[in-house]
Amino acid sequence: MMAISKALIASLLISLLLLQLVEADQLVTSSGEGTSAKNSIDCGGACAARCRLSSRPRLCKRACGTCCARCNCVPPGTAGNQEMCPCYASLTTHGGRKKCP
Repeated sequence: MMAISKALIASLLISLLLLQLVEADQLVTSSGEGTSAKNSIDCGGACAARCRLSSRPRLCKRACGTCCARCNCVPPGTAGNQEMCPCYASLTTHGGRKKCP
């Protein structure tokens, strides 16, 4: 009888511990998803604004979209201001030219 009660208490404690670990994991996972969603920007909208005066808007939006996806940043305005996004300004093509409009 004593062995059964010790086994029952031990299994209850293990169950509670596992339940606590699962709940903690769910909290960490859900809080991690929230922060990444807040920090991402709308690359399509930002690049449409950036490329609205471009002579080649499709090319501009494609290059801008690639840069935005990598850097999660698009400088304000239609040209210049690249110091606002150092990552965006530092990307280059294979030929060494600036990649981002």
